[in-house]
Amino acid sequence: MAKAYLIVEVETTDPELMAKYREGTPAAIARYGGKFIVRGGATQTLEGGWAPPRIVVIEFPSLQKAKDFYACPHYKPLLEMRMKAGKSKAVMVEGVPE
Repeated sequence: MAKAYLIVEVETTDPELMAKYREGTPAAIARYGGKFIVRGGATQTLEGGWAPPRIVVIEFPSLQKAKDFYACPHYKPLLEMRMKAGKSKAVMVEGVPE
């Protein structure tokens, strides 16, 4: 079975609210077997002029687990908080079979 990744580009406009969001996400992610692979950190643009302010990558055991997490009632209020605290773009991608 292939793992899956939730990749989010985040631009924070309300640091206080985003800090609250960040406090709540680890437990919600763990409920679905997810773990942070990247949570901010330095970036270096290599191609295309893409300069994301912050990147987050979360690994899940499967694409279904990633979908379940994103749609779950535990994450919904956190997602709403993130949407109010900044601008973001998100994608899910299935990894290569193991």
